[in-house]
Amino acid sequence: MKFVPMSIPDVVLIEPRVFGDARGFFFESWNVRDFAEGGIDAEFVQDSHSRSVKGVLRGLHYQICQPQGKLIRVIAGEIFDVVVDIRKSSSTCGRHVGLRLSAASYQMLWVPPGFAHGFCVLSEFAEILYKQTAYYAPQHERSLLWNDPELAIDWPLAGTPILSEKDKAGLSFRQAEIFP
Repeated sequence: MKFVPMSIPDVVLIEPRVFGDARGFFFESWNVRDFAEGGIDAEFVQDSHSRSVKGVLRGLHYQICQPQGKLIRVIAGEIFDVVVDIRKSSSTCGRHVGLRLSAASYQMLWVPPGFAHGFCVLSEFAEILYKQTAYYAPQHERSLLWNDPELAIDWPLAGTPILSEKDKAGLSFRQAEIFP
């Protein structure tokens, strides 16, 4: 596997070694030894799976207590994935990384605890698998406003996204409760 630090170095793009032939393909999506050697020492406690249609935007979510590290992988379709550093102590606090992830690329994204995460669906639909380092705790979940001008995320959207009520009510970065 290849581990590529992004412009915020704690966020890492993982490029697995894919073996393919006329029958299909095979790759390891998680190997504790390889990930530790790549600088990701994570213990996952929960796997989640979502499916969304084109134009859906989910996020930007985080848990203020029980923060979750997430390993993101698209298994069908394509998304624009965004992570925002919300650690006050970080030199990159308030900055974000945005990139396209697709089933066709096999790439995965490591989002460490202390980041807000979201994505929008670019294909007709997309299915995403998440490995998480902490259990989902709805009482601790928070949302940043997806279109906060201060974050200046250039979402590749045609028109207004499809949002949940929770995501419509997200807070601006300045108003949000963030990590020390």
